[in-house]
Parts: sequence; C-alpha cells; structure tokens
Amino acid sequence: MKSKITLIVTFVFCHISFAQEKDSIVANKLAEVVVTGQLGPQSIKKSVFNVRVISKEDIKQLAANNLSDVLNQYLNITVQNSGSDGRSTVSMFGLDAQYFKILVDNIPLVSDTGMGTNVDLTQVNLDDVERIEIIEGSMGVTHGANAVSGILNIITKKAATKKWEISATVQEETVGDEYALFDKGRHIQALKIAHNFNENWYGNVGANHNNFAGFFDDKKGKDYSVNDGLRGYSWLPKEQFVGNGLLGYKKNNFNIFYKFDYYGEEVNYYNPILNPQDNYPFPETYYAKDKRYFTNRFYHHLNSNGKLFSKLNYNVSLSHQKQERDLEKFNYQLETQEEFDNTRATYQSKEVLYSTGTLSNFFNTKKVDFQLGYEITNEKGFYDAIAGLFFDNLQQLKNVEKELDNYDIFTVAEINLSDKFSVRPGIRYSFQSAFDNQYASSLGLRYIFKKGLETRASIGTSFRTPNFDELYTYFVDSNHNMQGNPELVPENSTSYELSFKRDCLLNSGGQIANNIALTFLDVDDRIDMVLTQTTPTLNYKYVNINKYKMWNVSTTEQYTYKNWNVKVGAALVGISQKLDLAALNITSDDKFLYSLQLNSSISYNIPKWNTLFALYYKYNGQQQQFVAGTDENGDAKFFLNEVKPYSWMDTSVRKTFFKNQLEVTAGARNLFDIQSVQLIQNGGTGGAHTSGGSDLLLGYGRSYFLKLTYNLNFN
Repeated sequence: MKSKITLIVTFVFCHISFAQEKDSIVANKLAEVVVTGQLGPQSIKKSVFNVRVISKEDIKQLAANNLSDVLNQYLNITVQNSGSDGRSTVSMFGLDAQYFKILVDNIPLVSDTGMGTNVDLTQVNLDDVERIEIIEGSMGVTHGANAVSGILNIITKKAATKKWEISATVQEETVGDEYALFDKGRHIQALKIAHNFNENWYGNVGANHNNFAGFFDDKKGKDYSVNDGLRGYSWLPKEQFVGNGLLGYKKNNFNIFYKFDYYGEEVNYYNPILNPQDNYPFPETYYAKDKRYFTNRFYHHLNSNGKLFSKLNYNVSLSHQKQERDLEKFNYQLETQEEFDNTRATYQSKEVLYSTGTLSNFFNTKKVDFQLGYEITNEKGFYDAIAGLFFDNLQQLKNVEKELDNYDIFTVAEINLSDKFSVRPGIRYSFQSAFDNQYASSLGLRYIFKKGLETRASIGTSFRTPNFDELYTYFVDSNHNMQGNPELVPENSTSYELSFKRDCLLNSGGQIANNIALTFLDVDDRIDMVLTQTTPTLNYKYVNINKYKMWNVSTTEQYTYKNWNVKVGAALVGISQKLDLAALNITSDDKFLYSLQLNSSISYNIPKWNTLFALYYKYNGQQQQFVAGTDENGDAKFFLNEVKPYSWMDTSVRKTFFKNQLEVTAGARNLFDIQSVQLIQNGGTGGAHTSGGSDLLLGYGRSYFLKLTYNLNFN
C-alpha cells in the first residue's frame, strides 16, 4: 500500500509541478506506431484516437496462447467463460460480445453469429501476433456495423530481421490441480518458420496444437459407469489445431501479401445420464448418448498497399472466410468403451466475402489529409434445426438459409491546424439488404499543450444489426415460449470521450506516463429478450425496447525506473438500463448502477541473469443489473441481481539461455484459486429468475505453466 501511495504522489507531482520534468517525451512512446483507425501507419502520439496497445512483450510475459489468456488483466474488459461449450467471449462497458468487434489485420473475424462480433476468444491464436491495438467507444465510421463499445485489432507479423527465423515451443499447464502427461491438463506445441528470400520477398508458416484435456472438478470422466450424475467433466475437453502462412512482396512503393489461416476444433460432451442396456442373461450394462462438436474455419486475406501515381496512398484488402460447425451424435458403451450409432451433420455454416479499401494523400501538404473508403460484405448463413428451432414468416423450418449484404462508403479528413492541434471529421453511409440503410459519423480533436500534455476529445456513432438468433429463434415447451423477431431494427449508439495523456522524465532517471479517460455511451433501441406474457405460459420475445446509458472514468499510471516497471489502473463504470415491458405494464428503474475495477502489474528485470519477474493483478467489483421475472403471485416484476466482487492474479518468471536462443517461462494463473463467483438473484419465483443465489463460472482454479521456446535465427 505504501508503494502505491508513493507512486500516486509522484505522479501528481509530475503533472502539477513541472520542476522535475525534462522537456522531452519518452523515446519509446514516440517510436510506437499504430494503424487501427488511422489514415496510415503513424506515431501513437499523433493519433487523434486514444489507442491502447498490448505489445508482444506483454503477451510473452503472460505466456498467452489465445486472446482469453491476455484480456483477463485489462480494465473495462471482462472475459465471460462457459464450461458447457468451452467458449470465452468479451464484455466491455457491460455490453456483451455482440457490441465489440475483433479484427485480424483490419479484417473482421467470422464467428457463429457475427462478423467480427461474438468471437470465441479461445479460437484466436497469438503465435504470429506482433501487437494488439484497442480503441474504446463507437467506431462506426472507420469499422462499420457493430463497433459499438470498441474494437480490437490484431496486427500479425509480416517481416523478419534475419534471413531465417525458426521458433519451436512446448507448453505444459495444469488445469486447476489436475495434470497428467496426456489425459489431464493443457498441452501446447507450436512451430514457426519465417524466411526472407531476398530484399523483396518474405514468407512464414506456422502450426499450433492446443489440447485442453478438460476439467474434472467433482466429475469422474467419460468412462465412469455409475449412474449417479457424476460422469463427464465440469469444463469440456477441447482440442485445437491452427495452421497459417503468409507470403509477402515489397518493392519501392508497392506492397502485397497473402495470408492464410486454418482453425480446427473438437469439443467432446459426455452425458452424465446413463441408459440401461438389455444384455440378458448377462448383468445389466449402460450406454450414454454423447456428442462431439467440430469447428473448421478457413481464412484468406489478400492485401495490397502503396502509392498510385507516386502520390496517392492506397490500401485494399479482399478476404474470404468460411466456418462450419458439425455435430456428431453417438452412443458410448461404458463396459466395452466403444462407440456405436454415430451420425454427423453440419448444423451451422457461415461464408463471408469481404473487401475494404482506402485512398488518401490527395493534397501536397501536411496540413490536410483526406481519405475515401469503401467496405463490402456478403454473408451467407445456414442453421439446421439440430442447433435449435427457427422460423421465417411465422413458419417453422427445418433449417434457415439467409444472405445479408451491405455496401458502405465512408470518408475521413484529418486537418492539422498546427503541429499541436488536429481535427478529424468523418462520415459513413451503409446500404443494407435486410434493414433500413444506416449511417455513422464522428468528430475527433487532438491538442498538445506546451508541457507535452496530450488532450483528445471525440464523438462517434455506430449501429448494431440484429444477429441470426435474435431474428429467427423459435423455442416452445410446456413452460416457455421464446421467439425471435424478423421485424427487429438495428440499434444505434453514440459515444463521447475526453482523454488526457502525458509522459515525462524525472531528474532521477525515472519515467512516468499517465492516461485519464472519461467516456459516455448511449444506446437506443437496444435489443433484448423480454417477458411479454406470464400466463398460461411464460412468453419471451426479442424486441427493440431497452435504453442503455454508460459512463466511465478510467486512469492508468506507469512508472519506470532502471529495471523496474510498475503500472496501476482504476475504472469506475456506471450503467443505466431502462426496460419498458408495455405488454405487462411494468418499467424498470433506470438509475445508474456502479462497478469498480482496479488493475496493476509490476515487473523487474535482472539483465545479468537474463531474467524478468512479472506479477499481474485485477479486481472486479460488484456488478448489478435489473432483470425481469415473476413474484410469488405470478405477477411480472423487475429484480436487482448482483454479481459479487472477485480478484484475479497471475505471475511469471522468464529467463533466456544460450544468447537468447532458449527461452523458459514459468508461472501461475489465477493465484487466488477462483472457480466461480456468487450470483445473488434477489427475488422472483416461477419465472426465468428465481430467488436465492447461484454461481457464475469464472475459471477452473489456480493453474501452473511451464513454457519452453527455442529460437534459431541466422542469415
């Protein structure tokens, strides 16, 4: 606590009294280049947007294999896990993954229900990642539909410093306290080969295998033959295969690359319910009705950028992505451990043809830059009834096939009124095939004061289009009736942000950097599944009904001195949601509900030992939300649900040997041994939300890892 107070006092002193500052900005901050939302690659200092960067070094210190391993430690971001299907998704500012857009080299990544949204974080491999760039707030002008709460852009590696760069990795990790060489724990192997053929041609290929053997907890695994409900896993076993390659060419003012990625996944579900099998005259035997889920995703990206007519800057990308999910049903005989009656079918498919391009640098002056851009998206989606029930025009279907197209044009100007003051207006118009045409606009300002204080202000709008489930789901049983709604309209959002950033050098040789941001987000016509009828059955339907407001104040401070690097951050979020159920004549309270997040990290480097120690901590405060349910009389009512606070801590030690050829990283995740957090459901019986409490799944407890990487680089 004393060290934190000292750090804060030192920071305030740096900002209020400039006596200790040298007239210089930290050199490495000047050199940091970003591309997300920019007219072209440029220094982060010159960016009108407040860009947050997760470096390759940060990823290595966390021994992260996928996005889920990384994002747990960052402010305003919450990772939501599901042990039942192995998915992890991101929530930002209280809005789920449908509002947050994930891109790879500026190309939205296809998912089950979205294009760039609702992405499973565990399916995003980080082996060839150079850095990750995050911008918070509505980014509809530069990134189109669904960029409501923010965007995350993964920048992959496209160059090598040596003629040959070969990297091989083995990582072993416990799952909680469970580990065995093959059938328990997490086992990762990776290989990456990069080659500069000559000064113009570059290529790389890579492969990654990640075997998550599942988390037993109190379950007994797939071969447990007692019919007491303990068969199976608390977290399902999952095996992933990743393959990728890139070929690039550059000469003078012409650059082109082709990138290919393959992702394959197998998730196994073992039914806890056993069925007796007549085996007369022998003793009764059992079999279980099990399932396997398969995912195959293919990603192609062709990009060309450079100059036209020795003046205009162009950047054009063409991408084709296809993802298919298969379900295999089979019976598993417990005594013989054999499968029978296997059937496999594709239940979900999405194919996307996507292209985006920009043209800029129209004027022979650094005072004004102007960018014209386009975006074309063609989505073809398929859902079979084995994934759920769907309807179209009130007719129940065996499957649903739909095609969604949008054709967008946008323009952005960047006006440098002086070296210190920049203005950036922008507008986008989207021609939609399934909804009314949409538009987005933005205005950004950047001003640098005399003492190096960077000030940024922005206002931006965006829109979110309804997803497949919201439009077409139809599920009916004896107690529930849940319906999609083809008449849904896109949601619209507006965000406002004001930020202050400053880096300074102290006479002691230390460096201090601070970033303070204030954000307000307003979402209209928010889509939600609402209770529309309580008797004789509970009827739920997706409708444009909610009003959502959020304000956030966050700050991060970084202090660097000699071999020490310390970061401290805090974020306070207030969320107001108004749910108006006109059919039931009830309205929720729209007061702001508050949540606090804190994070910190500390690292210490010992150069003579080639060793780096790192510790990461994040506190997630209590979260509250109004939900609809029914009281003891069966009447509809709103109840205030609470998620109790919890903390997350990771640590690692990284050491290199043999002139940095061998890199060893050891550490632990989730040091506080968190598995779940209590969800308090305040009242409500007979409905979707019952009284009492339950557990919200967060993790599988404290785990330990050991990662070995061998790097062979030569000319």
